[in-house]
Amino acid sequence: MRIAIVGGGIGGLALALGLQQRGIACDVYEAAPEVKELGVGITLLPHAMRELAALGLQPRLESLGIENLESVFFNRWGQFIYREPRGRHAGYAVPELGMHRGKLHGAMLEAALQRLGASCIHLDHRCTGLQQDAQQVTLDFVNVRGNPQPSVQADVVIACDGVNSTVRRQFYPDEKPAFGGINTWRGVTVHKPILGGKTYLRIGSIDTGKMVIYPIVDNIDGHGSQLINWVAEVRQADAGMNDWNKPGRFEDFLSFFQDWSFDWLDVPDLIFHSRQVLEYPMVDKDPVPRWTFGRVTFLGDAAHPMYPRGSNGCAQGLVDARTLADLLARGGDPTQALNEYEAVRLPATAKVVETNRTVPPDFIIMMADQASGGRPFPGTIDDLVPVEEFRRISDEYKKVAGFALERCES
Repeated sequence: MRIAIVGGGIGGLALALGLQQRGIACDVYEAAPEVKELGVGITLLPHAMRELAALGLQPRLESLGIENLESVFFNRWGQFIYREPRGRHAGYAVPELGMHRGKLHGAMLEAALQRLGASCIHLDHRCTGLQQDAQQVTLDFVNVRGNPQPSVQADVVIACDGVNSTVRRQFYPDEKPAFGGINTWRGVTVHKPILGGKTYLRIGSIDTGKMVIYPIVDNIDGHGSQLINWVAEVRQADAGMNDWNKPGRFEDFLSFFQDWSFDWLDVPDLIFHSRQVLEYPMVDKDPVPRWTFGRVTFLGDAAHPMYPRGSNGCAQGLVDARTLADLLARGGDPTQALNEYEAVRLPATAKVVETNRTVPPDFIIMMADQASGGRPFPGTIDDLVPVEEFRRISDEYKKVAGFALERCES
């Protein structure tokens, strides 16, 4: 069986490693002519780590990232709202890690080159389209200069080419990203450890400015400082959509956070001393009725682009990869495996897409703001909202996303 994976990102490499682990050969076709350490931070939740551990990558990743001890929520005045333990500290068998996305990708690529062999990883192959009949799929490629590469024939094609998937566009040509007026800016800053240096922080909410902050590299300067990943999110009804390809500008968003100076963190200072700022729109796509068309299916962001809330997009792609690898390993008609994969994963991820839009984990802060009338509260938040209500929101999200403790340990 000839399997072609279009896209050599996290989802594509996870599928390739999973297939190789099950004795199934495949080829990966990646558009980039060379792989660089790109991006900023990523959080690997327990269901993501479970899949990566099954691929034999956990020791390497633990050496590259920082294990999160806790997740803590604050309002925009720096007042404490809710805390919960994370990863091993919450009873999971695996850690929750914060790390540089490029280091995760690099570790996966290194493993793929060692296990599959360099001849199965094809760089500088940007897919431009495909044709299929009852027997096979033919993929067309160009290189970075736009010159045609030799066409490839395969029995099965899995599109892992991201939110702007060329393969998906062939089947949904009129589809556009869904933009609800939320823009984001991301950066990394060398900074002393915040709240002990093992905390995933959410501060504020998107309507008045929200920050997500967590460390991704320890002792980066030899003096105990960490590389801190931060994400600023702001919803404005009349906002145009940020550009994926432009560097961010402080003047576009810093004003929302200029007064966020707390006794435990100076947020404007953290932003201003960033090594770089990147801008992105917060977009997803409405769930589609099908992913599988004959011998072709979608995986990861090509299948279910979702808001980057709850640190869950990467994890869902990893679960996709394991599910599909298991089904293809059964043998028989591969198109049946593709259809079974869709039947399992499409409704589950559609629910995550919807939940990320409506009741993501940071709904906890929105609820606290509503209870306090959008003002700082006297005393503690327990006087306004019982902690059990915040815990319920968090637990419900874990169930939808697939990392409730009982599910991860079963």
